[in-house]
Amino acid sequence: MQQVTQAFIDRHFEMPSQFLANLDVDTAAELITAAADVVLVLDDSGVIRDLALGSDDLRTQGCHEWLGKTWSETVTVESQPKIEALLKNPVSGDGVRWRHVNHPVAGGAADLPLSYSVVPVRRKGQPASSETTLTLAFGRDLRAQVALQQRLVTAQLSMERDYWRLRQVETRYRLLFQMATEPVLILSGSIDKVEEANPAALELFGEKAKRPGWALADSLDSTSADAVRHMLDRLRATGRADAVQVRLLEQNQPLTLTASQFRQENSLHFLLRFSTQDSAAAVNTDNGKQQLLQVMESAPDALVVTDIEGRILTVNRAFLDLGQIGTEDQARGQLLDKWLGRSGVDFRVLLSNLRQHGSVKLFATQLRGELGASSEVEISAVSVDAGDQRCLGFTIRDMGRRLTSDGRGAKELPRSASQMTELVGRLPLKDIVRETTDLIEQLCIEAALQLTGDNRASAAEMLGLSRQSLYIKLRRFGIGESTGEVEH
Repeated sequence: MQQVTQAFIDRHFEMPSQFLANLDVDTAAELITAAADVVLVLDDSGVIRDLALGSDDLRTQGCHEWLGKTWSETVTVESQPKIEALLKNPVSGDGVRWRHVNHPVAGGAADLPLSYSVVPVRRKGQPASSETTLTLAFGRDLRAQVALQQRLVTAQLSMERDYWRLRQVETRYRLLFQMATEPVLILSGSIDKVEEANPAALELFGEKAKRPGWALADSLDSTSADAVRHMLDRLRATGRADAVQVRLLEQNQPLTLTASQFRQENSLHFLLRFSTQDSAAAVNTDNGKQQLLQVMESAPDALVVTDIEGRILTVNRAFLDLGQIGTEDQARGQLLDKWLGRSGVDFRVLLSNLRQHGSVKLFATQLRGELGASSEVEISAVSVDAGDQRCLGFTIRDMGRRLTSDGRGAKELPRSASQMTELVGRLPLKDIVRETTDLIEQLCIEAALQLTGDNRASAAEMLGLSRQSLYIKLRRFGIGESTGEVEH
C-alpha cells in the first residue's frame, strides 16, 4: 500500500492533454493563483515581472513593491543563497523542492516567512530541451506555522526553566534534609512504610534502620508504636495531631515525636521529627519569646528600643499613634528627643540616669506629635546589653487619659515637695516658683471659704485681704463660679 501511495504522489497527471488543453489565459491565471499564497513570474535574470497574491493580508505586507526588482533583493541576506540555488536548479531529481525564505517588511517587527518552489514555464509548442525564458515561483505563507513553532519553543523553554527550578528546590530540600541535626523520617502512608530517613535518624535507630523492609514499629516499644499509629490516624482525619512521647527499645530516654502530612503524586506522606526533652524545651522557649514579641507589638503603651545614643532601632504601633508617625521607617534612625521632652534637657537627663543607674522609673515628661499634638507621658526605661550592642528600652505611658481622684483640673501642680523637685529641668525656675505660689494661694482661699461656709466677707477678713482683692483672686482661679455667693 505504501509503494502504491508513493507512486501515486510522484507521478504527474496521466492525461493533461485531455483535461487541461486549450485553457484560456484567465483560467490558467486563476489556477496558478489558487495553487499558492504568492505566485511570482520571473524572467531569465530573476527579475519579478508579475505577481499574484492569494489573500488581502499579504497585500498589507508591501508585496506589491517587489515588482521590477530581482527576487534576491526582496529577501533577507541569509535567504539570498537559497534564492540563487532555486533559480539555478529549480527542479531536483526527486521532484519539486521547497525552500524557506524570509522577506523583510517595512515598519514590521518580524519578517514575512514564505516557502517557495520554482517551476520553469514552457510555452505551447516549445520543445522540452529548449531553454525557458519564464519561471514561476510558488510561495506558501508560513506565518501560522512559525507562530506555532515559536509557541512550541516558548513552551519548551518554560518547561526547562520549571524543570531546573524544581531541581534546585529538590537540591535545597535534600541539603536541608541531610544536614538536619534532628532525626527525621518520611513515611509513605503508614508506620510500616519508611520511605526515607536522614543521617541523624539512621544514627538514632542504628544499623537495622539501613536494612531493606525496616519499619518504625520495629524500633519502638509496643505502647509507643500504638501511640504513633493513633497520632497518624488523627493526623489523617483532622489534619493535625499533638506531639507524643515515644521510647526506643534500646533506650530509656523518652523522645518527643511531632508529625505533619503532605501529598505527593496523589499519595499521602508523613514527616516525623524526633527530639529530646531539651530540644523540645528550647522550641517552647523560642515560641514563648515569639509570643512576647507579639504582645509587645500590640501593647497599648508605647515601646521604643534605641541604641546607646538614643537613636531609634524599633518601635511598636502605640508609639507611632502617640507620635502621629505614619510608618516605622520614618522613626527608625531618628533621635528619640525629636518627639520626647518638654525642654531640651529632659532627654539628656533621662540618658544620664540610664547610663549611671541602668534603669529609670516613672519619669514624667511630654511627648510631641508630628502634627502638633502633645501628651503628658510617664516613662520607665532600662539599659540592656544585647550581645555586642548595648541598647535602651523605653516604656511610654500616656498620662492624659488618667482620671484624677479629687476632681481637680489636669493642669494642677503636684503638692508634695518630692513631686515639685521632679519639675526641675522640665520648667524654668521662675515658672516653678510662680505656679507653686499660685497653687498655695488658691489652696488658702479654698480653705478659708470652706471654714467660713462660703462667706466671702469673713474669708477676706480671715486672709487679711480686702473684699475687692478677694473677688479678683476668685475670678482669677475660677473659684465659686458654680456655687452660690454668701455675703454678710
